[in-house]
Amino acid sequence: MSEAPSHRSAGPARSVSAVVLPSWAKAAARCGFDLEPVLRAEGIELDLMQLEHARISLRQLDRVLERCIERTPDTHFPFVVGETFAFEYLPDMETFLTTSSTLRDAARVLEWIPELVNPLIDARMVETGASARIVLDLPPSVRSGEKPYHAEMFFASIIKFVRALAGQRAGLQRLDFTHSAPAYADRYTPFYGLPVAFGQRENALHCDRDSLDRKLDSDAPGLHQQAAALVEQRIARLHSRPLAERVESLLGRNLSLLGQGIEDAAKALNLGTRTLQRQLADEGTTFALIVDRVRYAQARRMLADGHRIDRISDSLGFSDRRSFTRAFKRWSGRTPKAYRDGVAGPGPA
Repeated sequence: MSEAPSHRSAGPARSVSAVVLPSWAKAAARCGFDLEPVLRAEGIELDLMQLEHARISLRQLDRVLERCIERTPDTHFPFVVGETFAFEYLPDMETFLTTSSTLRDAARVLEWIPELVNPLIDARMVETGASARIVLDLPPSVRSGEKPYHAEMFFASIIKFVRALAGQRAGLQRLDFTHSAPAYADRYTPFYGLPVAFGQRENALHCDRDSLDRKLDSDAPGLHQQAAALVEQRIARLHSRPLAERVESLLGRNLSLLGQGIEDAAKALNLGTRTLQRQLADEGTTFALIVDRVRYAQARRMLADGHRIDRISDSLGFSDRRSFTRAFKRWSGRTPKAYRDGVAGPGPA
């Protein structure tokens, strides 16, 4: 038996890269609704210029997913998300996939997904006799509650890519899920185009082992090697980014964390609280200073956009309007109202 090593990080997955959101937006459009109001309701602002560096807490992501499922009673939103997923903001990964010589070669993407897209996705290839399977392990925080959405999305994406690369030569056989059959279980086989079994010991996509080494028409060795090098460089840059920059990006994309303290931010970064404090000190800053910087930048933007001061105060995690006003005056030397009036003219209080 041959089994690829697991790539799960040491700590529990607490956040996901925002690069997943364009596919969610496409899925929402296909289902007939706009994703942006759903994101805003959870305090998520979609900034395409900063998407690659932004993170979304797992808690937020699950709430968005539940809201989207509520809006799509006639179709299953996780199926549509998986089917529409693409690496728009990771073009080197897309190039690597589409220039692979074999499915075995393409499977290297499974190693990169936890690093660059979703740390929940801990998938590996297992080969036994004439069969092979992609096994998906999910952390307990996702498995609890018997909500199968992450597994549904993952396998929808994998099957789409495999069929796009290999067509009828993909050798797909069946799909197993650990969760029990949901109320919409009759939708699985028509959607995936495979026999589906529930209540199994692992989440797994089974295929003919020989199919892994069949030559693909898309083979382009030169481009493939370049794409692999670019992905590895991307991962190296991600690990070398200053922690203060990562914290500022996290808070800027997840304003709900601003009023929750350093513990929640540390969890979102898969770090211990003391480790976060120590590493920020080594970089010459503190969590409180970063929070102030993010709050000040966001407050200026929201004031310029004409938002009410009470709403800004709530959005930035202040206990009340008076606390926000004192903080803003300390940062800028002016009250929020005076600042806004100077930028955009008098507006609502």
